[in-house]
Parts: sequence; C-alpha cells; structure tokens
Amino acid sequence: MEVFLGFLKLEVNGPMLTVALSVILLAFLKWYSTSAFSRLEKLGIRHPEPSPFIGNLTFFHQGFWESQMELRKLYGPLCGYYLGRRMFIVISEPDMIEQVLVENFHNFTNRMVSGLESKPVMDSILFLRDRRWEEVRSVLTSAFSPEKLNKMMPLISQACDLLLAHLKRYAESGDAFDIQRCYTCYTTDVVASVAFGTQVDSRRAPEHPFVMHCRRFFAFSIPRPVLVLILSFPSIMVPLARILPNKNRDELNGFFNKLIRNVIALRDQQAAEERRRDFLQLILDARHSATSVGVDSFDMVRQIFSSTDCAAGPSQPHQPGRLSKPLTVDEVVGQAFIFLIAGYEIITNTLSFATYLLATNPDCQEKLLTEVDGFNEKYVSTVIHAKSAGHMILCW
Repeated sequence: MEVFLGFLKLEVNGPMLTVALSVILLAFLKWYSTSAFSRLEKLGIRHPEPSPFIGNLTFFHQGFWESQMELRKLYGPLCGYYLGRRMFIVISEPDMIEQVLVENFHNFTNRMVSGLESKPVMDSILFLRDRRWEEVRSVLTSAFSPEKLNKMMPLISQACDLLLAHLKRYAESGDAFDIQRCYTCYTTDVVASVAFGTQVDSRRAPEHPFVMHCRRFFAFSIPRPVLVLILSFPSIMVPLARILPNKNRDELNGFFNKLIRNVIALRDQQAAEERRRDFLQLILDARHSATSVGVDSFDMVRQIFSSTDCAAGPSQPHQPGRLSKPLTVDEVVGQAFIFLIAGYEIITNTLSFATYLLATNPDCQEKLLTEVDGFNEKYVSTVIHAKSAGHMILCW
C-alpha cells in the first residue's frame, strides 16, 4: 500500500507527459483516419480502397465523369466511394433510379449539405429541407406552368436577338472567335433579365456590376490544401470556415441580396400591369397565394405524358393545403440563385459542347434543323422520358 501511495506522489516530468500525450494523440488520429470507412462494407456495397482521412479523393484525379465511368466498370451499377469522411452511394441501374426518383422519392427529397453554403443558396430549394422544401417547391411548380413560362419568352428572345447579332458579325467577318464567350454573355443576359429583373448586354458592357459579380461568383474556388482539411476534419474546419471573415463572399452576397431587394421594393410600388413578367415576378405573385401540395405532384414528366398520347401510370390524388407561411425575401433571393447557378455555367457549357459537335459533324446539322422544324410537345415528352434514365448519386 505504501508503494502505491508513493507512486501517486511521484511527479510526472515534462518529457514523460509529452510522450504519453503524443502516443494518445497518434492513436486517436489513427482511429479517426479510418473510422468512417466501414459503412459501405457493412451495407455490402463495393467501393475503392479509401486512403486515411481523404477517402477516395485521389480516385477522381482524372475528372469526375471519367472516374464515375471507371467506378461503374470496376464495381458494378451499385457501388460507392468516400470523399473525406462522407459516404456516397452511386446508382446507375435504370430500375433502381426509377424506384428512388418516382416510387420512393418522398424519402430522398433532402439534398447533401456541406455546411459551407452561403445564406442565399441555403434558402433555395437545393438546400431547404423536409416540409419547407415541399412548400417552396409548390410555389415554383405553379410558377413553371407552360402558360406562365410563355410570358417570359419575350425577355429570353431579347437575349437571343443579341446573341444572334453578335454571331452574325462573326459569320460575316469570317474570323475565328470563342463561342463559349458568346454563350457566357447570352446566359448572363438571360439570368439577369429573367431571375434578377435587370436588363444587361454583357457583350457590350462587360464592366456592368451584375456581369462582374457573376464572374467573381464562379471564379471563386477553395484552395486544394484547405479542401483536403475540410474533407478530413469537417467537424472542425466547417464551423471555422463559416466564422472566419470572407470579404469576397460577403461582397457577393451583399450585391445580389441588395439587387433583388431593391427590385422587390420597386415592384411593390408599381401597378400590376407595369411589372415585368419574369421569373422573379412569378415568384412574387405566388409567394402569398400558392397552395402546398405533396411530392407526388412534382412529377412534371408524368404531367407531360398525361397531356399527350403516351401512356403513363395513374398519379395519386393529393388535397392541396395552404402554405405554413409565405415565402420570405431571403427565400425569393435563394430561388433567383438557382437560375444563376444553373444558367450561367451549366447551360453555357452545354451549348458550347453541342455547337462543337455540330461543327465537327456537318451531316447532323441538316437533321437537327429538320427536327427543330417538327418540334412539338410529344417530342419534348419523349426526350425528357429518355433522359430520365440517367446517372444519379445518393449522398449521406
């Protein structure tokens, strides 16, 4: 007993304490570096061997699309991977995709949240969750009816006319030019006009504040070392990144917030017939009066089929109800950001690639013109139905 009491009275010297704490820290880091990488295996889902901390980040060094194809080739139509500590399940089997997107869609409405999303984007339907997502989605569904979308066609046609005028000058000169730059200007003009209520000719006015802030928004990227730290230690790095000052983020959010709030204030003072018939106005009109419906009413593909000769299964009836609260101004700003995110870069790249394919395959150009001339609703429904059997990633 005396020996034990004597041992307790021993003073622990500095080097011994340092070694002990180092061993404990290393043991903890070793456990932490691989502790999240057993979930896929428990589910019986095949996946590449993850590296400590970063998971399968290095697997995607050749690009996202190429790596996804390689992943499916090596591990089958149902597989998975890890980015940092986050688990991803990849489904590329059409029947399973249909089951998730249609039959059990009510279980998969919430999207992955990293915690780094800024305030305007967090209030969009990309990141709203559960019941509020359904309510805001109901407002957007009513705003995207064919009749209301037709009211925006004059605004889109104005941007189209500007694009065609620029392309005509290039065609007449015969000089080489950057088609992606032209499409960037076109999508910027459409997004500014339809979603933000601002008329812009970004080709002639590249210094316009809206154009400059759009470029800054999409030019921002997280440095790779910081990204690795965020993926490896999300519980520490994400809260830290949110509280640290970020001048660029604050300026961008402030500009777009102020722009839309000013437009809303102006339109609230205008008579109904004086207001622009754009997406922003459709949302403003519906924010108080729209009804809330269930997720079964969001199947736009089924609605298109029901209006054509194509067969479609019966949809379940749903009694509409009132919104729990009208859309807030922050939520209106968030939906405008959907247009900015989807329209500025995604549509630009799609149009650029499609133009490249047409330029390198002249025989397809005449076929495209013939199909465009015969364009009708049945054709649209067929295309959408064919595209629905795509490639989807479920995130946890």
